[in-house]
Amino acid sequence: MKLKSFKKGAHPYEGKELAKDSPIRRIPAQDLMVYPLFQHIGKPAKAVVAPGDRVLVGQIIAEADGFISSPVYSSVSGTVKSIEKKLLIGGDSGDCIIVENDGKDETVSGFSEDRDPGSLSGKEIIDIVQKAGIVGLGGAGFPTSVKISPKNCDGIDTLIINGSECEPYLTADYRLMLEKSDEILKGIKTVLKALPNAKAVIGIENNKPDAIKLFEQKVSSEDRISVCPLKTKYPQGGERQLIYAVTHRKINSKMLPADKGCIVLNTATCFAIYEAVYKNMPLVHKVMTITGEAVNTPCNLDVPLGVSHSYVLEAAGGAKEDVIKFISGGPMMGIAMSTLEIPVTKTSASILAFSKDDVAALPQSACIHCGRCVTHCPQNLVVQMLAKSIRSENFEKFESLGGMECIECGCCSYVCPAKIPLTQLCKQGKAKVREMRAAK
Repeated sequence: MKLKSFKKGAHPYEGKELAKDSPIRRIPAQDLMVYPLFQHIGKPAKAVVAPGDRVLVGQIIAEADGFISSPVYSSVSGTVKSIEKKLLIGGDSGDCIIVENDGKDETVSGFSEDRDPGSLSGKEIIDIVQKAGIVGLGGAGFPTSVKISPKNCDGIDTLIINGSECEPYLTADYRLMLEKSDEILKGIKTVLKALPNAKAVIGIENNKPDAIKLFEQKVSSEDRISVCPLKTKYPQGGERQLIYAVTHRKINSKMLPADKGCIVLNTATCFAIYEAVYKNMPLVHKVMTITGEAVNTPCNLDVPLGVSHSYVLEAAGGAKEDVIKFISGGPMMGIAMSTLEIPVTKTSASILAFSKDDVAALPQSACIHCGRCVTHCPQNLVVQMLAKSIRSENFEKFESLGGMECIECGCCSYVCPAKIPLTQLCKQGKAKVREMRAAK
């Protein structure tokens, strides 16, 4: 089996054995549901309900407020209690719609009813995806309808399906591929109707041989869908790295994948497209991995959007007494959580629980110019020089060294023997450059 990949990168401990054999289990909603208006890249959604209103499962409660925005739907039936600010992932607060769940699960008319997409046009499919509130479920959260309707639609020749799930510990996409392969393929075929000149390539890392074999069997008679086995390496699932591995085309920060004839979608996003088009279901749930050495029962759960992370953890069996750190997302690019009383949103991928903190345990020392950060950076950046320019507040130098090309994957911080927070420094540098650009 010839494996494709990108240059450089890292090989962190995978940790996937903890949850990879745990089938997806659906959990019910909780009594009080919290729906942030900001669950995507772009402008926050605009509430279309008010306190006292009764809502149903699958009812729109916030509409898209602009082209790059996405609507929000209720995952329960009940009564709108309030619209107020709540703490979100990353420490920011944002407006949220609070719904008291009545436990009746009453749905809007037509919810989850079968629909034959055979007669739908590409434009109709894009409209359905937009109205369903689907965004990139790999973590980015970019509105999917915008992504699959580029200006150069006829020039898109490659639809890349990201099945790599390269972040350590995460196994939700892997379980979806094993348990919902037919539905994912239907979602892919649906998108291909909107991209008439494209062929789909499903990229899967070779640490998931059963998923590779399953999809190779299922697409053996397809002329527009193929499987591309990928070398297991981090960050194989990064958009630029995945495009390079599959097509050898290079993308930079000033380009969109569509500029090179590519569109990239996550496997979970394709499953959500299937549910929207075939089952008339907006995005009201998603699969999350709850894992880590400090989790009692690592597993993969199908979670209603709007429940709290603490509720999800308890549904998974809770954490061990010696837990000291929780992370939302993967350990390389995820965000440490100071509290689990934060709502699950469209981009929530996991809850990781650890009994030791490798980052805090090792003291930071001076850079020894070993060059490991350069050796492993998938963007070929001289990271130590970027860090130096940031610390000296020379942001023009940071920009001239290509700092804006950093994808914040965390490889440099992971391999740094001095334990310098290189990725965090680059994030700060990029934010400052954007601020300077805006001021001009």
